Amino acid sequence: EMDDEDCERRRMECLDEMSNLEKQFTDLKDQLYKERLSQVDAKLQEVIAGKAPEYLEPLAALQENMQIRTKVAGIYRELCLESVKNKYECEIQASRQHCESEKLLLYDTVQSELEEKIRRLEEDRHSIDITSELWNDELQSRKKRKDPFSPDKKKPVFSLTFPRPYIVYMLQDLDILEDWTTIRKAMATLGPHRVKPEPPVKLEKHLHSARSEEGRLYYDGEWYGRGQTICIDKKDECPTSAIITTINHDEVWFKRSDGSKSKLYISQLQKGKYSIKHNHN
Repeated sequence: EMDDEDCERRRMECLDEMSNLEKQFTDLKDQLYKERLSQVDAKLQEVIAGKAPEYLEPLAALQENMQIRTKVAGIYRELCLESVKNKYECEIQASRQHCESEKLLLYDTVQSELEEKIRRLEEDRHSIDITSELWNDELQSRKKRKDPFSPDKKKPVFSLTFPRPYIVYMLQDLDILEDWTTIRKAMATLGPHRVKPEPPVKLEKHLHSARSEEGRLYYDGEWYGRGQTICIDKKDECPTSAIITTINHDEVWFKRSDGSKSKLYISQLQKGKYSIKHNHN
């Protein structure tokens, strides 16, 4: 059994020992902190200098990834430029083909209009009773050169002092004959009892049967509708594949494989300038 003095002594010894342990622990902790701090500073200096392995390995991986992505981006850029160039060339080619097609259609249209005007003029010429001698005499007189020694015949001039009005002829003889022809034609139209029997009009023969009915096209025994694929053939040209987009009363619009649109007149199909057929490919 220990008395109070021994207990007190032992307690003080324990307290002193605990104080020494705490001091040693604090010293060790400070020393460890300083060592870790120095290690971190040294590692930081290596990173700043670019010598630390922990920095060099991820940096090498990033650089390799950057090179791969840069190479892929360059290849993608070349492909995009080539695609844009091809698209530009396609647009230019389609525009030229569309222009050529429109020029051909315009040529055919103008030709058809001129042929129609010539036919009407022929009908007018045959429907009026005018001797060809008058026309030939006038044309021959125009072709003859004027004789420089013969005096020119002057036309009468209208005078304000003349007591009564009179007609002054300022037109050529051929123009007068044309006006006279027009007057005779008008009189024949207004006076049914004076109308002379007109010769039968020569209708232009159609080589093919073609007409438009209710948004559909009938051509040589077959019907064609909107959205159907056809093959257009013209003499001395290669056949062209197209899709029908619109069918009107006298024309058919179609779209080619390159995206260009053109029209085809039904009269051209009737005359055989163009021919179409179903494309089952």
